[in-house]
Amino acid sequence: MIGRLNHVAIAVPDLEAASAQYRGTLGATVGAPQDEPDHGVTVVFIELPNTKIELLYPLGENSPITGFLEKNPSGGIHHMCFEVEDILAARDRLKAEGARVLGTGEPKIGAHGKPVLFLHPKDFNGCLIELEQV
Repeated sequence: MIGRLNHVAIAVPDLEAASAQYRGTLGATVGAPQDEPDHGVTVVFIELPNTKIELLYPLGENSPITGFLEKNPSGGIHHMCFEVEDILAARDRLKAEGARVLGTGEPKIGAHGKPVLFLHPKDFNGCLIELEQV
């Protein structure tokens, strides 16, 4: 059901410093910051030959990243995103298997302009999973 790894998301306490580290120290192609108010984050995508890294920084007081950074002040891996052909079919299959879809269960538009859903980390070995329709 899942396709390729779309990105690994890393929550960071300082978006500028993290972007500079990937750009300068690692020599990566780093995109511009992009506010995603529906998700409560500012994101920066780092392009790699085979996938992307998404840097996450809190946007607004109710950002879901704030709590993560309080528990992990240095930052850390927040989630992995996998591509799916049909997000509604994937959601229905996962729910039938007992997986919990976060939020309302209806896809939201993600940072790439495509529908996304998140799956409860307790159902996937402690890892928050994002599904993105391709």
